[in-house]
Amino acid sequence: MTTDAPNTRPKFGELATEALRYWEPRRLVYNAILAAVVLIHFIAAWPASKRFLMQDTVLAVFLLAVLANVFYCAAYAVDLFVQSSGVRAAWPRWRWALFVTGAAFGAVLAHFITRNVLLSGV
Repeated sequence: MTTDAPNTRPKFGELATEALRYWEPRRLVYNAILAAVVLIHFIAAWPASKRFLMQDTVLAVFLLAVLANVFYCAAYAVDLFVQSSGVRAAWPRWRWALFVTGAAFGAVLAHFITRNVLLSGV
């Protein structure tokens, strides 16, 4: 993090660069968490779940994975807003809470969607 002079505001590009450096490496962890939730449900429902290994289901999973990554980008809006505020200096100590909350929310959504798809037989 750059140290700012008392009366200078960082430029948007600097804030965006800092946000990218923080969030993009964690995107892999986020995706791994969601993939683990889906795989656990899939394996737990085996052998009945193998009927879902068809083109339409794979495409639906791809669509949901893309949507999950779009939702992940919501962290950027929060991050850039807080970095632009007066609490910017404290933000690096609390960013992890946004990541944990977002990852937990995504995991819960993945749990319910996967469970409902496997139970409904769609």
